[in-house]
Amino acid sequence: MDHISPITHLTEDESMFKEMVSEFAEEQIKPYVMEMDEKAQFRKDILQQFFELGLMGIEIPEEYGGTGSSFFMSILAVEALAKVDASAAIYVDVQNTLVNNAVKRWGSEELKKKYLPQLAQEKLGAYALSEASSGSDAFSLKTRAEKKGDHYVLNGTKLWITNGAEADIFIIFANLDPEKGYKGITAFIVERDFEGFSVGKKENKLGIRASSTTELILENCIVPAENVLGEEGKGYKVAIETLNEGRIGIGAQMLGIMEGAIEAASQYAHERVQFGKPIVNFQAIQFQIAEAATYLEASRTLVYNAARMKDAGMTFLKEAAMAKWFASVHAEKVTSRMLEIFGGYGYTKEYPAEKYYRDCKIGQIYEGTSNMQLQTIAKYLLFRK
Repeated sequence: MDHISPITHLTEDESMFKEMVSEFAEEQIKPYVMEMDEKAQFRKDILQQFFELGLMGIEIPEEYGGTGSSFFMSILAVEALAKVDASAAIYVDVQNTLVNNAVKRWGSEELKKKYLPQLAQEKLGAYALSEASSGSDAFSLKTRAEKKGDHYVLNGTKLWITNGAEADIFIIFANLDPEKGYKGITAFIVERDFEGFSVGKKENKLGIRASSTTELILENCIVPAENVLGEEGKGYKVAIETLNEGRIGIGAQMLGIMEGAIEAASQYAHERVQFGKPIVNFQAIQFQIAEAATYLEASRTLVYNAARMKDAGMTFLKEAAMAKWFASVHAEKVTSRMLEIFGGYGYTKEYPAEKYYRDCKIGQIYEGTSNMQLQTIAKYLLFRK
């Protein structure tokens, strides 16, 4: 019997859930993966099935229409989907680890009653922090909010917003008082049909192409006063703490990508014959797969540990940053090496190796670049009082 790490060991319920998502991905998503990638368009019927399966409201309490499960279950779903298609995984990831988590934790009871059932059952959400001048320097954002009686007026442009093309509910960050710096930043829930809100251009990307990435345009956008998420001036806190959870979701995406790449390369190594025998018999190939599998297992330990710490109510800032950094950096190494096992075929779209390679690169960029993760880890280790 294989040795099982206590951290990566799954309970019976967790194992059954992950297997259910895996089967769904293999049967309902895999046949359309390359078509969706080439067209840069995710199928609406698959998105609808995410809601029907309860994958869009995993942590939302049952009283609000969700399944009332754990953060760890969300991570398992993201991992299982990413093994087949990282684009599919990001829809479920953003919905659960960013949007739902933010509303559940920071929303008033009125906002929870209004939006959580919609997010669990029918409407896609998006998280809008980034701007042209505020990437890693997230709190230098230029989007402004102005209080006018019973509503706020928002003006600005958001960039690189995942799920932007399909989402109906957006968490948008704007500065209510620029003189206060980051302490003026406030989070708002904005609906797609609010006056003054529109979705701009869709980006043409290297990887996760079926996942939409767009700009958002706010031109005197009217937002009801009750749609403030958290408190005025506390948007920076909403952003930091929510992204900390989201980083674990990115780590889970990288797990699925690595697992899919290793499985594809292993299968090909058994089929490809050179010098009179399958290339899997060559020690060089064996060592490459063994090394990749070790990177995967180490990454899984970090990601699962951070997720279980979150569910246990423990502080997990350092662990989330480590998980995202390690998994994303090694996903690039693993997918590159697995692509090489395919030789020339790996560079073509006839096999999935090139897509795993393209899809993994974003893991080192969104929700905090690799350098930002290292900075977070270093600050925690060296300057924490």
